[in-house]
Amino acid sequence: MPVRRTSLAAAVAALVLSAWAPAAARAADQGSAPRPGDIVSSAPSAFHPLPGQPTGTRAWKVHYRSTTADGASNVVSGTVIVPQDGRTGPRPLVTYAVGTVGLGDSCAPSDNLPYGTSMEANLIQQLTLRGWAVAVTDYEGLGTPGLHTYTVGPSAGHAVLDAARAAIRLPEAGLGADTPVGIMGYSQGGQAGGWAAELQGSYAPELRVKGTATGGVPADLMKVAASNNGSFGSGLIFMAAAGQDAAFPELKLDSYLNPAGRALVEGMKEGCVAIDAIAGSFKRISDLTTRDPLAQPDWQARLDQSRLGRTAPAAPVLQYHALGDELIPYAVGRQLRADWCARGADLQFDTILLGEHVSGVITHSPAAADWLADRFAGRRTHPDC
Repeated sequence: MPVRRTSLAAAVAALVLSAWAPAAARAADQGSAPRPGDIVSSAPSAFHPLPGQPTGTRAWKVHYRSTTADGASNVVSGTVIVPQDGRTGPRPLVTYAVGTVGLGDSCAPSDNLPYGTSMEANLIQQLTLRGWAVAVTDYEGLGTPGLHTYTVGPSAGHAVLDAARAAIRLPEAGLGADTPVGIMGYSQGGQAGGWAAELQGSYAPELRVKGTATGGVPADLMKVAASNNGSFGSGLIFMAAAGQDAAFPELKLDSYLNPAGRALVEGMKEGCVAIDAIAGSFKRISDLTTRDPLAQPDWQARLDQSRLGRTAPAAPVLQYHALGDELIPYAVGRQLRADWCARGADLQFDTILLGEHVSGVITHSPAAADWLADRFAGRRTHPDC
């Protein structure tokens, strides 16, 4: 019997090796070390702005390789959407960064776009109706292992750029290396889009990025936190703290929280933004902590890593911000404009005179899409620095 077991094991090992060796040889021949934007898996999905609403598109859920804020490799999920309009030539691609959806995996856009329950799906449909393909990242930790690294700018920027790479590398999408790319996002998506714009020249220079439309941008998290402390938007401070702690565990958020703070943050980790924002509203940092983490040098240094404005985007930018924005102060947006302009950016800044934070993304979305259409068409920009 021992001889038989040994023989069987040897036979199994031989079969495994014979199956593995050609694949390994092909990988070696092709030099296929994993790259950011490489697809790990893909599966057919669907895109519906409202439950059951037809869109004349095909969609795929993808898992693709990306990069954390500290430069480590990770895997992010997302959705690729392509109009089924009979177009055979090249079409533009917009890599779309959604605003805040929450920290729980069930909030991920890829889990909601197929069922018509994603908050920005109607805005995405405005893009597909123009004949554009759209890639929608879930960001790091939404629908994939680990907690969502909410408001960690470099991680989000990588995820946005790598979603475009993944869409281009997805054979079924019919895109190619010469695909013109636009970047679009608002609020959290504005931060992610802004970071993608700043990183693109060094991180993804092969992408043919024609422009970035970014609005309601939380460019300076310390100033945004100070503005929201104790207000309607204070829940976002604690969501952001949890996101930063997820990316940088050495910050040890839990050591700063009192029992009420721990209960709030633990609940937020499983919830979506509608509930989390209400649960955390009108609370001060001092109500939920034993000491203020934002007063500590290590927290300040990590939040400063997510501050935008140090690098001019390589491609033109449309930045827009509501004058009456109650969550992201208008002054924060204007400072980002000044910083980018000082570094030579090709930038147009639009002030939304009427409305507030949420309405800003809705009312200015058509203008932002028109601006991207001009970039895809090669028309000249109108910078106002």
